[in-house]
Amino acid sequence: MDRIFTRFAGVTAAYAGKPATFILAMAIVLVWGVTGPMFDYSQTWQLVINTGTTIVTFLMVFLVQNSQNRDAAAMQAKLDELIRSVEAARNEFIGIEHLTDIEIEAIRARLEEEEAPGANGKPPHRTVERLLDRY
Repeated sequence: MDRIFTRFAGVTAAYAGKPATFILAMAIVLVWGVTGPMFDYSQTWQLVINTGTTIVTFLMVFLVQNSQNRDAAAMQAKLDELIRSVEAARNEFIGIEHLTDIEIEAIRARLEEEEAPGANGKPPHRTVERLLDRY
């Protein structure tokens, strides 16, 4: 069941992000808008679009979240493997995605302090300087 849902969620999320899908959704809204006078802008006419969009939105939230969770987990596994393979990397960073937001922010701030321009007697990196100059 898990494989079927994963495949369905992936395919649906992929199609949902295509321009043709947006055009189809826009066409549905335009057809609905044009038919308004035919139905005297009745409550039923309004209920059709409201119900349809609510159902689609509700279901898409779960499908997109599933795809994002899967992508994030795969990316994290790849990053962990890179950390393991680089001799100078600190293996303590493997698994920090399971920490709280406050703990992660503290780690990020500490890393920035370590690598701040001029910290530890190191000059700022010229590539970073050039990149910052562009903006």
